[in-house]
Amino acid sequence: MEMFSYEFMIRALIAASFMAVIAPLLGVFLVLRRQSLLADTLSHVSLAGIALGFFINVNPTLTTLVVVVLSALALEYIRKLYSSYSEVSTAVLMSGGLATALVLMNLNKGESSMNIQQYLFGSIITINWSQVKILGILMVIVLVLFIFLKRPMYVLTFDEDTAHVDGLPISLLSTLFNVITGVAITVMIPIAGALLVSAIMILPGTISMKLGKTFSWVIVISIIVGFIGMISGLIGAYQLDTPPGATITLVFIALFILVNLVSVFKKKSS
Repeated sequence: MEMFSYEFMIRALIAASFMAVIAPLLGVFLVLRRQSLLADTLSHVSLAGIALGFFINVNPTLTTLVVVVLSALALEYIRKLYSSYSEVSTAVLMSGGLATALVLMNLNKGESSMNIQQYLFGSIITINWSQVKILGILMVIVLVLFIFLKRPMYVLTFDEDTAHVDGLPISLLSTLFNVITGVAITVMIPIAGALLVSAIMILPGTISMKLGKTFSWVIVISIIVGFIGMISGLIGAYQLDTPPGATITLVFIALFILVNLVSVFKKKSS
């Protein structure tokens, strides 16, 4: 119980609880739309935003937000240009983001390497109340959008042709989803780390798809799995003095392996 006496740990636990709702809600759609690499791409692009912030001496979260949102818009544009080769957009932006980050870090003469490392792997101590509030606001926005856009996104996810026939604004919905995903990644990076935030978004949805029989149950289970993984991973990170993003990811991977092993045994026994 000692950790609950520290204010930074309380902030981290509240932030993790908000992330446990945001990440699975977006992650389920990413998995179902076969866009798992989108989260990975935007998380890698975020490194360019972080490096840019330190290079021009501006709050890295602000520069990362701008860079990631612009990249999310660019992803949708390139995806339309190469409609038959959608993976081109992720490859171009991922490599471009990493290249830009490395160049800016080198130009900065390594002065910000330690600060950037906190963003790479996440840090419990760096979470402040402003970031917690932003995560809370983002959670409310994601929940509201999910409630109002659940059916259109469901149709768009499973059958884009039907969505077009129904007169749904396909391009607008896809762009909005990309932007919200980018914003979510940006505000989750301080605790999850840029290198592992995509895994934290994707794994709860992947696990829940093995357990849920309907779309609604997949969403509910993914949020439950998100809470289990985020909170237990954060507590483990504190106890073991390990990076929170890495610890949370390992918990999710352990759950992923466990669920799939149980599924295999069930099939064999039946």
